[in-house]
Amino acid sequence: MTDGPAETEADPAADRGSLVEELPARRRLVLGAVGVVFWGWLVARWAYHNAALDAAATALGAPDLVRSEVTVQAREGWIPAGPFEAVADAIASVTDPLGPASVLLDWVVWLADLAALATTAAPALAEGAFITVYLTILSILFGLVVAIPVAVARTYGGLFVRMVALTYTELIRGTPLLAQLFFVYFALPLSDVARWVGFTGQPPIPQAASAVAVVGFTVNSSAYQAEYIRSALESVDAGQMTAARAVGLSKRGAIRHVVLPQGLRLAIPSWTNEFVYLVKYSSLAAFITVPDLFQRARDIASETFQYTDIYVVVGLFYLALVLTTALAMSRFETTVSIPGLGQSTGRN
Repeated sequence: MTDGPAETEADPAADRGSLVEELPARRRLVLGAVGVVFWGWLVARWAYHNAALDAAATALGAPDLVRSEVTVQAREGWIPAGPFEAVADAIASVTDPLGPASVLLDWVVWLADLAALATTAAPALAEGAFITVYLTILSILFGLVVAIPVAVARTYGGLFVRMVALTYTELIRGTPLLAQLFFVYFALPLSDVARWVGFTGQPPIPQAASAVAVVGFTVNSSAYQAEYIRSALESVDAGQMTAARAVGLSKRGAIRHVVLPQGLRLAIPSWTNEFVYLVKYSSLAAFITVPDLFQRARDIASETFQYTDIYVVVGLFYLALVLTTALAMSRFETTVSIPGLGQSTGRN
């Protein structure tokens, strides 16, 4: 609305480029293709899992049966582990006589065993990934709904409103997320309320602990998102507000129609960071009995005693989720960007 530095203002998070943003365009295209395959497999596993559970419950003549009791068919892997185990055994038989000289071959044996475990554990991990994904998406979106008014209050509110918003953000950011989850789960009656509402845990309805986890993550994420958005709003040139008021907009209208659209675009890189953090922090939901991706890995480790191997596999799952999230958000930032507004240079 006005000429000036607002059109060239630096992005608050432009200096914190992610790995995805640093990749050349061709490599990002390859990463995108891998991401499509990964998400295609996940969606196919989720659809197959639900169809298999429905079929098993119907065959037993008990459609109202808790479907977690008939999940054997639904957890069948699509890739057999036998070939990988055979390769591992064959190489191990060769490496035994070599003694210390067999270090490299031992690594090959370990990778083959890891692949065998991954093919066996993949269906259960896919189930956990579904919970991790919806915990992350719901929490980031609900957190954004809370964060926007908090950020606006911090930036444009009166003294009392600013102090209330500041107290909220500092209280949440100053306490550990795990402690917050324990508080909302054990100290508050939220789980009882969730069960009363209908969160029974019988698919496709999540269990009460998942609903409580969404509340905890939403509260935590909203405080961080509010700070990201506040920083972005403050980076919008003050002349934008002056010009908006000059053409007849009220203060609220100027914030809504002029400042917020620019500020939210500038906050996308920081918001992406929060999205990525929340994907990883969602693993803390396992500590309040949510059967997410990390909890499924813990269960498999306790059954197989292959702790290192299963945590490597689940680490790759998280890495795939994080990289594809960062890639999608980078594309989203490019799509909604305004030419000349808060754009960083040097991207391929």
